[in-house]
Amino acid sequence: MRYLIGTALAAAIGGSATAAEPLPAPPPTPTYNWTGLYGGINGGGAWGQQDPFNIVTNRFDHDSINFSGGTVGGTAGLQLQIGHAVLGFEADLDWAGIRGSSNIDPTIFGLPAPFTINASTSVNWDLTARTRVGYAFDNVLAYATFGVAVLGAKTDLKGIFGVNPCITVSVINGTPGTLRCDGTDKRLGATLGAGLEYGFTPNWSAKIEYRYTAAASLELSHINEVRAGVNYRFGGL
Repeated sequence: MRYLIGTALAAAIGGSATAAEPLPAPPPTPTYNWTGLYGGINGGGAWGQQDPFNIVTNRFDHDSINFSGGTVGGTAGLQLQIGHAVLGFEADLDWAGIRGSSNIDPTIFGLPAPFTINASTSVNWDLTARTRVGYAFDNVLAYATFGVAVLGAKTDLKGIFGVNPCITVSVINGTPGTLRCDGTDKRLGATLGAGLEYGFTPNWSAKIEYRYTAAASLELSHINEVRAGVNYRFGGL
């Protein structure tokens, strides 16, 4: 009798356990989404070379001055994520304090000029419009970027040893008063680079990137820049 009762209890317990429903699976972890409009700030350091003479005159042969400094500004963009691929467009406008100066013995058509010039040259602002192509590892985005750039360049020329280079060169060329000793110029060129961006919340991300910019030609302006930035994304499309 006891054997029958024990067997019945065991069968009842086993049947109850078999009939019990399994616990629901936890919801899947959401995948980070890079799609959306965004804006942010950026800043960094830059270095390179620039031809000071071409900004004010084409009478001197090409030369170059090393310069360096910092940049800071704003960024705006739009991007779309398809699978792991992220495609987008980005633009930024930055104030730049990239400056350099040097004493130069200029040449005119390969002949040395009879004076030395202290040339100061700078880039005061830069504007870029670029394509971004990236690969997303969830909330980490590796990307390349390329597009057009406009640089606001400036040069000041000063004579040393009491010689005014503007008057001297004007007399040499027989056209007094036509050479400026300072000037500004907007230089159109190209820029390309690569970077990493990390999404630390669904809407906020931070990036670091390297960019190389050449304006007018390699002989006139070229800039290397390492910059960091923070972006806020306004959600998916």
